Amino acid sequence: LWQLLKRYGIPVFLFINKMDQPGTDKEAIQKELKDRLDEGCVDFSGEMDEAFYEQAAMCDETALEQFLEEDRLGEEEQLIRLIRERKLFPCFYGSALKLTGVDEFLDGLDRYTVQPVYPQEFGAKIFKIVRDDQGNRLTYMKITGGSLKVKSMLTNAGAEDKLRPGQ
Repeated sequence: LWQLLKRYGIPVFLFINKMDQPGTDKEAIQKELKDRLDEGCVDFSGEMDEAFYEQAAMCDETALEQFLEEDRLGEEEQLIRLIRERKLFPCFYGSALKLTGVDEFLDGLDRYTVQPVYPQEFGAKIFKIVRDDQGNRLTYMKITGGSLKVKSMLTNAGAEDKLRPGQ
């Protein structure tokens, strides 16, 4: 899964669950994440002190230069950039069953991600075309803006097609 996420360039947030179980060692788990996945796995569940920012800055040369020059890291913009570029992987620890750490994880997702802005005008990228059992053409698309209604006419370089229910 990690290799697949890497291949497609998908930013990753990690939630390490069941930390309420006896014998769990947060430091050992964090070390294993760094060894097996990536050095950019940084614990976001603790205090964001100088040690935290130093670890985050070590993931990127530009961030490290800023940290060394200014003795700080432009928290929001730098961390968001590092996460988006897959150089930093925020790790949160907790227990989902007991709702421990879940709010911090969700707050981290909200704080360190940027929602894409899509235009009001309809746009889409077709990524797959297949035929169903009756021979009808089915078109799979990622909608990149606007909305689409049933029987709307779609045009693309002179070709026209109607959108039918189920397509």
